[in-house]
Amino acid sequence: MDPYSILSVGPYPNSALSAGQIADFAVIPVLALAVWLIAVFAAAREPRHPRAAETTSLTQPSQAPGQQREAPEHQAA
Repeated sequence: MDPYSILSVGPYPNSALSAGQIADFAVIPVLALAVWLIAVFAAAREPRHPRAAETTSLTQPSQAPGQQREAPEHQAA
């Protein structure tokens, strides 16, 4: 009896993939891209309410209680 007949090891590994593995290779990158796009669009969108923009804006300095805001000047076209 040949001592190596029990081991069925060839010189090359088995490269056959199951259908589930092939589907994973297609689905996972597509889902990752979808999540990334949703995150980018959610971060870039404007706030829904004008009040939300005022309360979350950290770039505008706070005003003294007696001061009024200056209205932006719009030029007629």
